[in-house]
Amino acid sequence: MNFRQHLLAGHVIPAHPLALTPHRTLDERHQRALTRYYVAAGAGGIAVGVHTTQFAIRDPRVGLYRPVLELAAETADAALRDEGSATRPSSLVPRPFIKIAGLVGDTAQAVREAEIARALGYHAGLLSLAALGDARDDVLVRHCRAVADVIPVMGFYLQPAVGGRALGYRFWREFAEIPNVVAVKIAPFDRYRTLDVVRAVAESGRDDVALYTGNDDSIVLDLLTPFPCVQGGRRVHRRIVGGLLGQWAVWTRRAVELLDEVRRLRAADPEGGATLDARWLTRAAALTDANGALFDVAHDFAGCIVGLHEVLRRQGLMRGVWTLDPRERLTAEQAAEIDRVLRSYPELTDDEFVAEHREEWLG
Repeated sequence: MNFRQHLLAGHVIPAHPLALTPHRTLDERHQRALTRYYVAAGAGGIAVGVHTTQFAIRDPRVGLYRPVLELAAETADAALRDEGSATRPSSLVPRPFIKIAGLVGDTAQAVREAEIARALGYHAGLLSLAALGDARDDVLVRHCRAVADVIPVMGFYLQPAVGGRALGYRFWREFAEIPNVVAVKIAPFDRYRTLDVVRAVAESGRDDVALYTGNDDSIVLDLLTPFPCVQGGRRVHRRIVGGLLGQWAVWTRRAVELLDEVRRLRAADPEGGATLDARWLTRAAALTDANGALFDVAHDFAGCIVGLHEVLRRQGLMRGVWTLDPRERLTAEQAAEIDRVLRSYPELTDDEFVAEHREEWLG
């Protein structure tokens, strides 16, 4: 698989949650079911060991970083082989599917995690810079280069509300010059900062760096927008081609269908000059409203993991909403908000698809 080309084509990449038992130990059966769900839903990859998987899997007392990555890789590979044998009996090669590992910490830790991910067959690492605090741009770039020497890197602009830091145009411009950079997940939840990244990558001249949205509050608009940039003195447009999202850890089948529709629109109007049907704006607003409930925006994202767990619990893909931190709980207010968006936007859900296949995935 040429994973660069795969990334550039644009795909749905769910941020993989962590299924736990009531004792807050790994629930392997439901963890495997989640991975099988994402493959069956048509996702183009998965991201494991990221914020949605819970950073605490790295705590030595928990010790789940390698086991969770290994379980996801093994399960996805097996599901893809089964899928291929069912749909293309004459083919021995599964469809392209990218496995991305979350990488965090100082340089020594991030490099160790990159080595683990590479050994387990992961194609790239999603590199968080949150641990480097207010380090200068040159320090950040050296850190990124060290990790990129081990595994291809997907940059990550994490929003400050959940532990990220501000990263300006200058950083992203230098970051884009690292040869082993393959993509950027843009997730500052800020239009100005989103434009910084798009412009920096475009002005670097790198056409082989894929842009992915992580802006859960602006998914549809990110995917539809032909961003204006100047490259080599010439006006060009750059696209955010897909998404690596916590939001896409739920209702994944609908996310795949949404991106397929966006692809058809792009193919029919590559320059984005046609009038956009206003119904797309309505869909964008509905998805953002739903995300506000799932991510618990009313409480500064305190329930951004348990909200996703609650949707998966209701679908039977998780046994409960437990996290590694007992303080993270689903409040009655957030549960009521989830009830509201489910009533308001039933078209966003893929409950029927999950119900049809759930027992197979849990088998």
